Amino acid sequence: MSNPIIKNPPKFIANYPNFGLHQLLSVRDRMNVSTSLTGRGITIAYLDAGFYMHPDLRERVKVHVDATTKKIKETQEITNVDVTSWHGLMVSAIGAGDGSLSDGYYRGLASDSNLVLIKVSNPKLQVKEADILRGFKWLIDNHAKYDIRVLNVSVGGDRVTDNPDHPLHASVRQLVAEGVTVVISSGNHGSRRLVPPASSPEAIVVGGYDDHNTPHNSLWTAYHSNYGNAHDGTSKPDIVAPAEWIPSPILPDTFVEKEAKWLGALIIDTTDNALTSLVKKGYKDLNLTHKDVKAGGAVLYEDLQNRIFAHKLINQHYQFVDGTSVAAPIVSATCALMLEANPTLTPTQIRTILRDTAQPLHHMMPEQQGAGALQVDFAVEQASQST
Repeated sequence: MSNPIIKNPPKFIANYPNFGLHQLLSVRDRMNVSTSLTGRGITIAYLDAGFYMHPDLRERVKVHVDATTKKIKETQEITNVDVTSWHGLMVSAIGAGDGSLSDGYYRGLASDSNLVLIKVSNPKLQVKEADILRGFKWLIDNHAKYDIRVLNVSVGGDRVTDNPDHPLHASVRQLVAEGVTVVISSGNHGSRRLVPPASSPEAIVVGGYDDHNTPHNSLWTAYHSNYGNAHDGTSKPDIVAPAEWIPSPILPDTFVEKEAKWLGALIIDTTDNALTSLVKKGYKDLNLTHKDVKAGGAVLYEDLQNRIFAHKLINQHYQFVDGTSVAAPIVSATCALMLEANPTLTPTQIRTILRDTAQPLHHMMPEQQGAGALQVDFAVEQASQST
């Protein structure tokens, strides 16, 4: 496939010739998922820097927990939206969004699951171990109340430690013992380095691979995810999942959304008429001057094209993202499908099934991929047969 807008593509696009920006596959399509399960009746908690009540999520959020200070607040709405909101929106929508702004196409695997959103950044908009720990403490006290079966953590702590009694290690251990499956991203530096809570042996730690927007695994390559050992010497990650070119909602009320409103149309229609219409109607939102509009032509076209690349736009509502932060919620969503198929599964059984059904990737070192690539259908099928 090719995209006519890519006349002189930047290097990072030129390296991926088999798709156009508006032709990114959904997670379900790129992973050849055929199961009809959607996580119905299962509650996933997302512990992250911040969130947004996006249309793809809103109706299924049980509670939003603001754990940014010692005085934790539980609300039904999110009143404080800031730069941290994007990361949690991305993670939760990839795992559990219903894709309503894409007519359902870019929905997460667990699109009917319930959500609990736990904001853990501090007043300086940072995420430190102390902030993560506040969220974990709330979870330990409240997971039964909200019937939380899966926890997704796509943030990491401050430093490496092999202390089994580190508060985050202890928190993961307690949650798993109490029936909560904990899924944690490994990190994105491509180094042998795991920090709490990803250094918890009881957690399902997720690395990534680049599927190049294709379900054909012969074209897949490694992603620069972290790896190493848990505090007890257990090798991590446990498995890997797609970590590149993943569709995610654009955070509303931002500069990116304002430009995407106009640039999204130009991705699909690259004719001169489309460009002329775009600059006449949207030049203010695009911060173009009358001089820019009058000049038009190749210079203006290249400027707008570069903005599309910079914002990683798919269309006016979605962009593509990367990182083990987005690989983890794909695994968390799979855990929800497994629990929908068999609610009696324990966290240990879920981790064993995920590892047993994973597909080793020959182009990745074993220590980088754990048991291999996530196989959603196989994991769900084996979960349904487990006793």
